[in-house]
Amino acid sequence: MVSSCCLDQLNLLSTDDFRVMNRIPRVMKVSGVISDFGEDQQAMPRKRVIIVSNQLPLRAWRDSVSNEWCFEFDENDLLALLRDAFPPDTEVRYVGTLKADVDTADQEEVAQVLHDKFSCETIFLPVDMRNEFYHGFCKHYLWPLFHYMMPMTGNDGGRFDRSQWIAYVSANRIFADKVLEVTDRDDEDEDHVWVHDYHLMALPTFLRRRSNRVKLGFFLHSPFPSSDMYKTLPVRDEILRALLNCDLIGFHTFDYARHFLSSCRRILGLHSESNRGHIALEYYGRTVTIKILPAGIHMGQLESMMSGESTLRMAKELKHKYEGKIMMVGVDDLDLFKGIPQKFSAMGELLETNQELRGKVVLVQITNPARSLGRDVQQLLDEANSIAKEVNNKYEEPGYQPIVFLKGPVTTQEKLAYYAVAEFCVVTPVRDGMNLVPYKYTVCRQGCPALDKAFGVDENSPPKNSVIIVSEFIGCSPSLSGAIRVNPWNIDEMANAMYRAIDLSETEKHLRHEKHYKYISSHDVAYWARSFDQDLVRACRDHYHKRYWRVGLGLAFRLVALEPNFRKLLGDTLNSAYKITSSRLILLDYDGTMMPPTSVNKGPSHEVISVLNRLCDDPKNIVFIVSGRDRDTLSKWFSSCEKLGIAAEHGYFTRWTRDSPWETYRSVDLSWKEVVEPIMQLYMEATDGSCIENKESAVVWHHQDADPDFGLFQAKELHDHLENVLANEPVVVKRGQHIVEVKPQVQSVFRSLYQWLESIF
Repeated sequence: MVSSCCLDQLNLLSTDDFRVMNRIPRVMKVSGVISDFGEDQQAMPRKRVIIVSNQLPLRAWRDSVSNEWCFEFDENDLLALLRDAFPPDTEVRYVGTLKADVDTADQEEVAQVLHDKFSCETIFLPVDMRNEFYHGFCKHYLWPLFHYMMPMTGNDGGRFDRSQWIAYVSANRIFADKVLEVTDRDDEDEDHVWVHDYHLMALPTFLRRRSNRVKLGFFLHSPFPSSDMYKTLPVRDEILRALLNCDLIGFHTFDYARHFLSSCRRILGLHSESNRGHIALEYYGRTVTIKILPAGIHMGQLESMMSGESTLRMAKELKHKYEGKIMMVGVDDLDLFKGIPQKFSAMGELLETNQELRGKVVLVQITNPARSLGRDVQQLLDEANSIAKEVNNKYEEPGYQPIVFLKGPVTTQEKLAYYAVAEFCVVTPVRDGMNLVPYKYTVCRQGCPALDKAFGVDENSPPKNSVIIVSEFIGCSPSLSGAIRVNPWNIDEMANAMYRAIDLSETEKHLRHEKHYKYISSHDVAYWARSFDQDLVRACRDHYHKRYWRVGLGLAFRLVALEPNFRKLLGDTLNSAYKITSSRLILLDYDGTMMPPTSVNKGPSHEVISVLNRLCDDPKNIVFIVSGRDRDTLSKWFSSCEKLGIAAEHGYFTRWTRDSPWETYRSVDLSWKEVVEPIMQLYMEATDGSCIENKESAVVWHHQDADPDFGLFQAKELHDHLENVLANEPVVVKRGQHIVEVKPQVQSVFRSLYQWLESIF
């Protein structure tokens, strides 16, 4: 896709010239514009957090009687809870689309009301663009790929479609335009932009292009696949480079972050490092920080909803209904990766192998409506229904049904009631992002005074307990250290885990519950949001200590950050100084400067030789090639340059012209090479793609063409090995860009070369 971009980006022009929510929010009706909100408006706070997501955290519907639009915040949406997560003096604004179709004639009025009353900036995408962007590229391509499903020919539109990618980029640009409208104010430096999830991974490029110092964070709520999976994405470079235009990138788990860093390393050649506990990537002079922190829940809101009359009533009814039964509960979205058929099969296996549990154990499975339509959803539902029917037909008794399959929508209050009553929670997706169901379950099992009263709990009652059976492949698993972790693909293992959970002692159940509740209550949504915001501030602290230069078109755009004293070498200035100077010393680096680093043929081209000879023919010039290569190679390559000076092996050997003798910087003992060469040979043989460069003054092990991860691992091992072996030798063992080098421990050859040449002038 061709993107409009200023031509001066190619010329490297410097841009330096340039409140706790105690209940669910009340319903808002629009279309006559009817509101029960007061007219008083709070003053604009200085700091503002702009939450950008594909969909606004709102419910939207038309009133069946008045046909008016009604809105309320969705208490099940994590982003809606962020309104309470920041200090009271921080304004939180949302940018996104509505989860409803609004007629064109009503869009302006609806957008204004949402702006005024809900702090939401609404985006209305064209229907065709939205379908190709969301239902096409996001849900039928990115989402399966990020959940480790390879795009296959028969996957109902799962192959890469260029038109869907164009729609994705176009939609991201529209989102960026809306964000820039929000940040267009005098104190925009106090705006923090927080972009959420895989729908908007191209957005950071469009924001960064027009605001080089915007405080920009991104959080991925889905898994990030392994680099081998991610590399199958045809637009892999574009998405990685877009994300790297952020200041801070967040993930729920280290696994997801590790896969992202591995993709950056293997695809873009970028390496990460840890500095005082923070992982960071250096990207064109900018530091991109990686944040690892699982999201949390809103404790206050959940406890408030548990105390509600409807929740208490349903909880008492369920407790009575399942009296004497062992209840397990699961709540999942209806999609391919939630492992519902596997869970039902495990329930059947549990009853098959443990006859004493028949008639006692009940699995209540609640499913939320599917977020995207497709043949695969119906196939999943048919399979789950078939397994549930088979298990129920085999083991049901009068008044007993082993699997209770509740197809949503199910109200939040009813889910909380099931959480409060169930002794066990089974969450076993085959692949998932964070999944906060175990968190909510644990808090509901802890209860509240109103729930304790309804259940007749007093000081003489047994301690609170809960047991969680959780998949190894979801984001909340690492933080639930007391859970029973399972491989959802192993039906026998899941059945055994269910039996093990039932067989736990009350003391063990209580200890596991206490461990989880302590973590969940201290790592709530406010902790998550404020921790991310603090790290975003830290990641942006150098914004005003550097100069920025714009490079690249389209999604290849990036900012190059340089020190404040950096000066661009302008052609006109250089030409003018060159003409008026009577004596010139020209030092030219070779690899990576005169020759591209990716060139297979490392020898100089005819054009390079011609330019060098023209420079050398001027009697006012002394021209030197300075290279780390050996003198024999350089002599051969530049044999046609009669007047060219060469400094080989970084100046260890020098000669003034082709016919002048080589001069050695200093005579040193090189007997250590007899020890180094066999060791490097061993590592070369063990590391496919590596090689040894044996110079007269040094020995270098190269791993540029080896596997990036294995090469780095072997380089560290080789470096440590050589340092131990050569501890008493007068040498330096140095790790560089794809190399491990051993050379004499002498004064800087470069410095001596420059001092020597300087003395001549």
